[in-house]
Order: sequence, then C-alpha cells, then structure tokens
Amino acid sequence: MARPPVSLKALAAARGDEPADLLIRGGRVLAPATKEWVETSLAICDGSVVGWGDREAVEVIDVDGAALVAGFVDAHMHLESSKLWVSEYVKAVLPNGTTAVAADPHEIANVAGLEGIRAVVDAAEQMPFTFGVAASSCVPASPFESAGAAFTPADVKKIIDEMGAIGVAEVMNFPAVINGDPMFREIIKTAGWRRVDGHAPGLKGRALDAYLAAGVESCHESFAPDEAHEKRQKGMWVFLRQGSVCQDLVELLPTVLHHGPLCSAFCSDDREPDLLRDEGHINHCIRLAVDAGLNEIDALLVGSYFPAQYHNFFHLGQLGPGYQADVVVFDTLAGFRPSLVLQRGRVVARDGKILPGVVPQVDPPKSLYNRVRLHHVPSAAEMTIEPPANGKARVIGVKSGTVRTTSLILDVNDVSNDIARIGVVERHKATGRIGLGYVSGYGITRGAIASTVAHDAHNIMVVGARDASGPADMAAAVARVAEMGGGQVVVVDGKVIAEVALPIAGLISEKSLPEVAAEIDHVVEVARTLGITLDAPFMSLSFLGLSVIPDLRITDHGLVDVNVFGVVPVAV
Repeated sequence: MARPPVSLKALAAARGDEPADLLIRGGRVLAPATKEWVETSLAICDGSVVGWGDREAVEVIDVDGAALVAGFVDAHMHLESSKLWVSEYVKAVLPNGTTAVAADPHEIANVAGLEGIRAVVDAAEQMPFTFGVAASSCVPASPFESAGAAFTPADVKKIIDEMGAIGVAEVMNFPAVINGDPMFREIIKTAGWRRVDGHAPGLKGRALDAYLAAGVESCHESFAPDEAHEKRQKGMWVFLRQGSVCQDLVELLPTVLHHGPLCSAFCSDDREPDLLRDEGHINHCIRLAVDAGLNEIDALLVGSYFPAQYHNFFHLGQLGPGYQADVVVFDTLAGFRPSLVLQRGRVVARDGKILPGVVPQVDPPKSLYNRVRLHHVPSAAEMTIEPPANGKARVIGVKSGTVRTTSLILDVNDVSNDIARIGVVERHKATGRIGLGYVSGYGITRGAIASTVAHDAHNIMVVGARDASGPADMAAAVARVAEMGGGQVVVVDGKVIAEVALPIAGLISEKSLPEVAAEIDHVVEVARTLGITLDAPFMSLSFLGLSVIPDLRITDHGLVDVNVFGVVPVAV
C-alpha cells in the first residue's frame, strides 16, 4: 500500500463518531488534482487529515480566509552545504513551510563513509520532519578524487536495506553509466522499485538516451532551457535549482511555463546559511517562479505535490483525507511567507519562528570530529607552482551564478590577466598528495582563502594571490583549517584575519543558523578585502574540486578535463 491507513481513532473522527484533535476553520485548501482552491475547514486527528468541512474538534484555529497548502518538499539537497547539523537544519527550514526533503548525504559519506550516513539517519529519525535519505551512489564522485571512503554496490544496498533509504542518490559519474560500467549497473539495480536520481550536466541526444536507458530518472544539472526541455520530453524529471551558487531556476523555468509542471520539482541542492536566513527555502523558489510568470497554483504544486510524487512520499503533497497533516498556512500568498506551519497536525512554527521545544537537540557522534588528517602541513615551497616555460597554461575559468567552469589558455606571466594560484591538499588518508594549478575569475590580489568544504571528496581547497606571497599565505591557510579540525579561513601576510569553524567532519558547524550565517557573512566580507569579486567565494571554491561537472576542475591528482574525463597537464 502506497499510503498507510490512519489510526482507528482518526478513522472514527473521519466518520464523525469522535471529535477531531484540531479543526482549521475558515481557510481555502489547495486541491492538486483539480488545481483549485476549495473553501472549507480542515479536520485533523492523530497527525492525519481526516476530513473537510466543519465538525466537532478538541481545538479550533480560525484562519479567516487563509490559503492552506501541503508542506513543501525539497526534491534534492545536501544537508552539509547548509553547514548545520540535522536538528539546526530542521529549525531553519520548518518556519519556511518545508516539512520534507530528499537528502543525499554523499558529502559526509565522502568523509566518514557509512558511519557518517548512519549518524545523519539516526538524528533525522528523531525530528518532526520527513527526512528522506537517499543512498549515496558516487563515493567518491570519480576516480580522480581521493575521498575518506569508497562505496561498493554492497554498501549502497546496505544503506537501502538497513537504513531505509528512499532510493539511489545522484549518479554523478555519467560517463561510466553511459558506457555500461558494471559497478554502476549494479548500483542502479539496488534501487529496486525506488527512484534513481541523476546528475547529467549538458547531456543531450544519444548521451542522454543512454543515461536514461541505464535507469536514471532525474536531473538537477541542466545548463540551458533546451536541454531541460529535451530531458522532460524524454520522460526525465527536471529539478529546478536555486542554491547559493547554482541559480538556474528562472533560466530553466520556460520549460514549465510553456509545457506545464509535470515531471518538474524545485530543489535547493547546495544552499548556505545566509541564503536560508535571508530568503528562506522552497518558499523562495516558489516566490521566484511566480515573479517570473508561473501561476501560483502550479508553483505551489512544483514545490509540494510533484516532488512528493516523484520520491514516493505518497502520504505527503496534498491535504485530502488520509494524508499526513503537514499544513502550511498563508494569510497572504504575496511573498510566500507562512504565518503558521503544522507538521503531523502539530503547530511547529508561527510567523517565521520555530516554536520552543518542537525540535529535539540531537548531537552528532564524537567520531565525526577530528577528520582533517594530513601527512604534514605543507610548506610554502610545496604550495608553489612554477609557470610553464612559455607562460601558457590551462586555467580554470569561474564566474558567479554557476558551478560550470571554462577551460582557458592564458599566459600566467601576463599581469593583465586575472589569475590566481589554486591548490588541493588531501586530508583523509595522510598521503601528502597536493594538486596545484591556476584559476581565473576570483579577482584575488593578495592573501589566500581555504576551506575543507570541497565537493565531493572534501579535501582542503585553497586559492592564493599570484604574486610571491601567495604560496606562504596558502600554506598558512591550510595549517589553520587543519588545526581547527575543519573550516574556512582568510589569511593575509601569514595571519588569519577571519574564520568559520566546521568541526563536524570538516563540513558542519555546532552552531545555530543565525550564528553560522553571521560568521559566513563576516568571512566573506573580509575575503572581499583581498580583491575577491565572486558572489559566493567559498561555495564557488568548494565546487572547483568536483570532477564531474565540465569543463575544468582540480583535485589532489591534478588538473581534470571533465570533457575528456582525464587528468591533463597545467602547461600547454
């Protein structure tokens, strides 16, 4: 049975033989199937909707014409990018109307393996929240990344069978899938009847055909509207993403505007604390879509009903009798800021604030700490890359608003070129391996920044000025993040001038959303004094090691050309 039956008490309340626990009176309920607002009261008992219309209830809430919609569902996200532990994350998103997520914990898995995923699952089970965890399929993302763990098909199956995973998380190594790699065929098979999420940047034509034929069902990585449209034409679900770096929702929205909302959903993917604090969560995606021309009902369904259907959350996504009573109440739809949020019939947030005592404090296990394990702290000499003899080098080109890079060929000795040094230091197995190269688009003219957040292997990423002081500042930055057990730092003249501690797996803070967001605001503001112009410099840095998104990346193995899927020399 896709949706479990309600309790006998709730069934009696549905018949009218017993009073409901709660009656939300005077609202208008969104009906997904008919795409209409129905003026009716909503009766709730034992955490489920049990009927429409006035009836006897223990408690009554009058909402005076407010809109009632099902709780929002994030179709694809990474907890770790929020830099919040599970309980703090739930406190952050519940007031915005999100009551469920489909989470891929492959960030913490790349650091701490199955132990890391188990810690997230155990904490999530105690939350007033539907925290669907998918089985991470690419740990590491490619053979060019050195992670703290390496998953086999048996590991993926264990996450599904023993930890209750909702499906297989994004299959990032699309070249291997397309070419029929035996290991990935086995990983996809482990899903059984569950969903298999994808990661298919730029795939079209026969490559897309092969990826779909291999068993993958969704993608959140489309580069252009025509690509997203072809994917939907061929039956693939397209997740419209609005994260801290990847903000392609509005650009890809025409496929929904012109052809309807089927096979589409909103996702946040990687959303940092400052964006959660300032703009919200899936309600922000809905607001952007409506501002870009999507009608309110379709936008609400893309944020609730459709992702619930995709992920087999059949008890969520609508407010008919028998569905879980995750209710978002809007006094006005303008701005999509909820006045009231209920989870399983219990009021959990009011006017944008979580209610006291709603979310239990669940601490991470101590084993997730002290996860920066260097062979040694590298010297300035080890962070130095010598220019090619002719000056011509392959340079990673970055820009704001996208994680896609370009492969540039520039003269690194030409001072008119915006070029900085970039390095990756392996931090899991104490190999001492370091990858060095060049990056353009940062604007950094002095000092260095470093981070242990580096998708997806999460080695230490560091960017420094091109001049002679750069390597020494890069080495000092690496030393400080290692000393903290993980985090993000800004260094000038060998001195740390701003930092954010991320001691949980080197990815997550111990603090609350307001505290972490304020720390990130400060470290980014200080980073600007180095000349950095990127909108989200640390989040952008974190993606430069992800060797499955075109065009050019860098890992501890060196420079990776994703289009040829191989390591290439820096010198041209």
